[in-house]
Amino acid sequence: MTTRGRVLMGMALVGTMLLGTGCSQSRSSLGDLQRYMTGTFSSAEQHQADPKNYFHIVLHMQPIWESRDDGPWLYVEQAVAAMPERPYRQRVYHLTDNGDGSYSSAVYDLPGEALSYAGAHQDPELLSDVSPDDLLLREGCTLTLRRGPDGCFEGETHEDDCQSSFRGATYVTSEARIEPTRLVTWDRGYDASGKQVWGATKGGYIFAREDD
Repeated sequence: MTTRGRVLMGMALVGTMLLGTGCSQSRSSLGDLQRYMTGTFSSAEQHQADPKNYFHIVLHMQPIWESRDDGPWLYVEQAVAAMPERPYRQRVYHLTDNGDGSYSSAVYDLPGEALSYAGAHQDPELLSDVSPDDLLLREGCTLTLRRGPDGCFEGETHEDDCQSSFRGATYVTSEARIEPTRLVTWDRGYDASGKQVWGATKGGYIFAREDD
């Protein structure tokens, strides 16, 4: 992670009452990354502590296509807790080992109407007719992650490479810290002048694991 990323991710943790947990290391860092990312997570505690700046969001990530040997694939669904049936973000992540001590989380869009796959974390049959060849790669939006001395994963997208037209943005930046019991993610959209137009401003969202 760059110095900018480390500073910003550190800011994401300031002022919270949630303490990070250490990450144990196994022989398979890619396997650990998949395991830490798999599950159901919620920002409920952060929302309760600071409702003005953070919504109550529920995040699901579930492995799919587990018979493949090209690295883990995860179906990702994110929704406001009050409207779980209408997720505002549905993606597929592909995790790979880059062979240089870093790991990639490539981001893909689903084909067709994304809402037709809502709930696929509970009902994988909804994705039975979808294969990796059907997905659309979000160019420039891949997170590059590295394992820190504490065994946890941190990473970010590269500069302004992740292009977007969502809510007046021209590009998006994403940063993440991945631990066994929580994820800290900070997604922000910027216009052509570099002004932030959406996303949290105080720091990243803290998603605590709910499925222990």
